Amino acid sequence: MTDGTFFLIPYQGGQVEAKAFNAHDGTAFSLARLSGLKTGLITKRVSETVRLRGRDLKIDYVYQGIGDKLSAFHDILEKENLKPEQAAYVGDDIIDLPVMRNCGLAFAVANAREDVKDEAHVITDHRGGDGAVRDAVEYILKAQGLLLRSVELYIAGETPASEKQQ
Repeated sequence: MTDGTFFLIPYQGGQVEAKAFNAHDGTAFSLARLSGLKTGLITKRVSETVRLRGRDLKIDYVYQGIGDKLSAFHDILEKENLKPEQAAYVGDDIIDLPVMRNCGLAFAVANAREDVKDEAHVITDHRGGDGAVRDAVEYILKAQGLLLRSVELYIAGETPASEKQQ
């Protein structure tokens, strides 16, 4: 969801972390929800910025401070009663390789490390932080025949059924 850049801004003897996110990726999470896809984010860093973005986008699973991403991935699969081959994953660096090697559809973003691109099933057209998540979500929704319907629902301002029940 980012290009890997983060800013540490000092304040009152401490610091705050800031990151930039792309609105196109935000739309991807809405399209995913409208089509019934579950979404997650697993990151090694811990950031209030990421927590807020995850909440704003209604990402189903946000795991921070995770060095062993594969364990977090398996935790999500267990909670959703899914097999690894039923899940997709988007990565950009070597820490993502264990999950990419164990999921059904591994994406590397356009600016991923070469080792990561070599092991991906698909390389996105856009860079991380510049619409790569949107590329991945649209790829999946197209394959499932759900993209046009999801776009129509999004434009109409629909709310996913799961959110209407809450």
